Formats: sequence, structure tokens, C-alpha cells
Amino acid sequence: MKLLYQDMENNPINILVADDHQMMLDGIKDMLAKAPGYTVIAEANNGQAAYEIIAATPDKFQILLTDISMPLLTGTELCRMVKNEFPHIQVLILSMYNNAAAVKEAVLSEADGYILKNAGRDELLKALHRIVNGGTFFSQDIIPIIYNRYNQEKLQSEKLVLLSAREREILALIVKELTSEEIAEKLFISKKTVDNHRQHILEKTNCKSTVGLVKFAVKLGLD
Repeated sequence: MKLLYQDMENNPINILVADDHQMMLDGIKDMLAKAPGYTVIAEANNGQAAYEIIAATPDKFQILLTDISMPLLTGTELCRMVKNEFPHIQVLILSMYNNAAAVKEAVLSEADGYILKNAGRDELLKALHRIVNGGTFFSQDIIPIIYNRYNQEKLQSEKLVLLSAREREILALIVKELTSEEIAEKLFISKKTVDNHRQHILEKTNCKSTVGLVKFAVKLGLD
């Protein structure tokens, strides 16, 4: 493991990148080198090393960008530990896997996003922007995995029965990562109405955030 550099002149978003392939580490650093507002200040080639770097100076980091498959600690194990101990750090998982099991594991570890390793720089920056602003981001190849399984098995959950038909409809759109404005436009209702429904859904499902709602939906579809 090694600490790189830290430029706080413009208060950039500080990132730790963890991957057991140096070529991938170098590629990510290269993609972010000219991205305004983001600074890769540390790297690690296994999950344990990444955790130790964060644990030593947790306040330095805002984002953990990690591979899902690594030695010593997997990306999801690392994510779970970081979100439990340092909840201010947003976690974006990179993976070559687009199967249901991998997605389930990532979401249940409280990851804020999941993108595939074949994603380009634009998608990476879009994902970082989304999670930095309190949202979630899942690659378009991942959304159907979450949504389709959720849609198929949603009636099996006792909690889901507590939701009205409209709330179930809105939850499905939240899982597809539509914003409140987009949901309102799609359903021909006001944004305020959508926000009210969103709040009711959070209360009925005992979730505290959009990440929690996505986790709830994935549990329904992937358990």
C-alpha cells in the first residue's frame, strides 16, 4: 500500500482506489487525473491494506473506489466495514461481474454505487458525481438485475404489502434511479406528491435513505 499525494488547495474530493491489479489502479488514476474536484490520494492492492489506510486517517477520505474481488478482504467486506465505522465515506464498487449474486452482495454491504470495469471515464465521473451528492449509481447493465427480480418477487414481502399501489409504483421507479422530478413527470403528478410518497415509503420500510430503499428492494428480489 502507498500514500500518493494530497492537494487541498481547492478542497477536492479525496479518493482511495483499491484494486489488486496495478494496471487497473493506474488506469483509474489516469482517468481521474484531469477531472476537476477529484484527487486520488491513496491506493491499495488488497482490501486489508485499503482498510488500514482509511482507519489510520478516515477524515482524509470522502470516497472509496474499490474492486469487488480482492485478496485478504473482498470489496464488499471492505465496504461493509467502512460504512459501519466511517459512514461519511461513500463507496463505489467496480466489478467485472454483472450477475445477480454479485449485485446483491454489493448492495447489502451498503455500497453507494456499482459500475462495471468496462465503463468509460464519463460513466465513472457520473457515478462519482451522483454518490458525492447523496445519491446512488448503478450501471445500466445492473439496473435490470435489480428491477426485474424485485418486480417478479415483490409481493412475497410482508413489508411490501404495507405499501399502497402508488407507493409500490414509485418504489419501482426509485430502484430504476429516477429522480423525484422524473417520477413526477412519468406519473403525471407533482414533485411534492412524489416526495410525500417517498417519505411514506421510507417510514413504512424502516429505511433512512435512498440507498436503504435500493437495499430493501434488492432483498425482496434477490433473497
